[in-house]
Amino acid sequence: MNGGAQESLFRHTLITTGVMVAFAVACTALLVSTHLTTREPIAASVREAKLRLLEQVLPAELHDNDLLADPLTLPPGTLGNREAAPVYRATLVGRPTAVLLEVTAPDGYAGDIRLLVGIRENGELTGVRVLEHKETPGLGDYIDIARSDWIQNFDGLSLAKLADDGWRVKKDGGHFDYMAGATITPRAVIRAVHAALKYFEQHRATLLGLPAKEETS
Repeated sequence: MNGGAQESLFRHTLITTGVMVAFAVACTALLVSTHLTTREPIAASVREAKLRLLEQVLPAELHDNDLLADPLTLPPGTLGNREAAPVYRATLVGRPTAVLLEVTAPDGYAGDIRLLVGIRENGELTGVRVLEHKETPGLGDYIDIARSDWIQNFDGLSLAKLADDGWRVKKDGGHFDYMAGATITPRAVIRAVHAALKYFEQHRATLLGLPAKEETS
């Protein structure tokens, strides 16, 4: 190959490389621009969805604070959770009124059942909702509020209102109804909610952000 041909090939390679680099830079700039443009709307949408879920188990009259502003974090292994889990604190005119705990029932029929449990400062349940489950369709779905009102059986209950032996399905001598042929799922949920109430009772001051002297008040 003569010198002229080599020079022509070099120029062609240089131009091609320059075009590819420019294209890569332009694509990167477009991706960055798109990310910056959509990041805030996406974050706002996620935040709104989270708040709607929390408010399903927390009556609006119980709080006037931003529930997502400063959550407490529980370490992995607490209340069945495999990862660190948030605790959302509700306050009204600066006074703690309730907490919302993320809880995992590890013994569902098809695996973990993740729950959101709301508890008033007096230890009474404001509500329970299923965040995620893999239970058998048609049998385990009745724990989902979209398909059944069974989960509302927890509303208003507390350790003071229902003795330990009542935290079972009726088949086992307890308080809770169940679907025939599907007792593993409700047993798992009931045990997890009961454990959440006991944990709250033991760590009330910390969860509510109260002085230690108020823990048993």
